[in-house]
Amino acid sequence: NLGVKVTAIRPEMVAEQIAKILESGDLASASGVFGGGDGGLSPKALAQLQAMAGEQGLQLQQVREVGELEINRRKRFALEWDGDVSPLFLDVVRGANGTWSVETARLPQAGGELELSALGEGSLAEGEPRSVSSITDYSDSLSVSDSFLQAALKQDFTVAKSFVDTGGVSDAKIAAMCILFEEGQYRLNPAKPLRAMFNREKTAGFLANVLTNEADSPAQFGVNLKRETGDDEWKVSEINLDSLLADYARRVAGGDVYYTPLVPNPKGGDTLVIFFGFDEEELAPRTERQLQIVADILRTDPNRKLTISGHADSLGSDDYNRKLSEKHAAAVRNYLSAKGVNSEQIVSVGAGESQPRRPNETEKGEDNPEGRRANRRTEIYLDF
Repeated sequence: NLGVKVTAIRPEMVAEQIAKILESGDLASASGVFGGGDGGLSPKALAQLQAMAGEQGLQLQQVREVGELEINRRKRFALEWDGDVSPLFLDVVRGANGTWSVETARLPQAGGELELSALGEGSLAEGEPRSVSSITDYSDSLSVSDSFLQAALKQDFTVAKSFVDTGGVSDAKIAAMCILFEEGQYRLNPAKPLRAMFNREKTAGFLANVLTNEADSPAQFGVNLKRETGDDEWKVSEINLDSLLADYARRVAGGDVYYTPLVPNPKGGDTLVIFFGFDEEELAPRTERQLQIVADILRTDPNRKLTISGHADSLGSDDYNRKLSEKHAAAVRNYLSAKGVNSEQIVSVGAGESQPRRPNETEKGEDNPEGRRANRRTEIYLDF
């Protein structure tokens, strides 16, 4: 606990004041605002700050709110710097008099090492490259949640997957999050990114709040975590995307809740899906953007394989629809191959009209265009 003496009436003001102090350059003098028994930083902590600043000093990029640990009482902020400098994390707490102050802090060290001064223990090997996961305290549920979401927002599937319990969160769901964030242009709400719904010894749940370029279009989804014992690492165990998918459908998919990149797999789990126009076998620009993310995932591991299943609606003969479904699957396979995915990693099949997602006809036997729209698709089975 660094015991920072700065207080303010708003939590973000505490973090901003600390950032200005560290940007000032005279860290030895500025350390007087930090608590401790001698009225300043310990020699070790001061050395860490000086090593972090280097000869160029610290230039603030942003003060980012990570999330709220307790409603209106404890929040976490990240001081993010220009250049290859690890963030400094501050937990601020609201006192009985209503003012906020720093409760705990976490300082990065030079050489890639990391000391978790109040949140736990951990370090990186000398020279190990820093990444999102390298500054994560796995014994802290909020830190894991934030690192997972930051990776997904950056389309970094591999890093995002490292934070999940693969028995509860499928690869398809992680990939769908990457697609939703990119195509829906979602970003975490800077004013309230993560809010703790519950935070117990072995289970935790956070509400993630996101915004789009449409100022009046906020959305949210739930992230749950668990660990076996109080000494184990936290893992993301469940992601509830229902409300986010509904928002995506309203804004991007013309209001059709079935026309989204993630659908339930009849055999269990989730499946990525892309859609085609009537009697079309070419990929639309939108679906190419989605498949680019899938290609990036597959290229990270040549041992990964996926199955592509093409489908068609019921208009036309069985033979015609089977051939059309094969063309749907082939269009996806060819695109992935063109993006550098080894063809041996891909298995494609055509199911024709035999496996509709929605009825091709209404209960009265009339044509159902919306149902047929959802059936012209290619499903991508992505669980590795």
